[in-house]
Amino acid sequence: QVQTVESGGGLVQAGGSLRLSCAASGRTFSTYTMGWFRQAPGKEREFVAAISWIGSSTYYAASVKGRFTISRDVAKNTVYLRMDSLIPEDTAIYYCAAHVGGSVYDTSAYKYWGQGTQVTVSS
Repeated sequence: QVQTVESGGGLVQAGGSLRLSCAASGRTFSTYTMGWFRQAPGKEREFVAAISWIGSSTYYAASVKGRFTISRDVAKNTVYLRMDSLIPEDTAIYYCAAHVGGSVYDTSAYKYWGQGTQVTVSS
């Protein structure tokens, strides 16, 4: 069992940066690939990035590749999402979750969702 709590969201101007954190509890946290997703108003939740359990593999949505960086600190049970060059289209609630099977790009492949953290990018 894993519980996740996201933090670090806020209001930022276009071109700015934020770093989101996902604090996880549960002794098996380090064995899971972890993912970040986002959901904008009126839209479905979409994949943003994922990182394998030892951090050797990372995955990104095309829309954020080159701007966002996912990382993890196993000792701190925390996954981070560094977001640079933010644009208004990045405005959404950001969630983290643990990958339990299937494609790392699919929302249905994840469990143990947090409550999310709001990111708002103004133009």
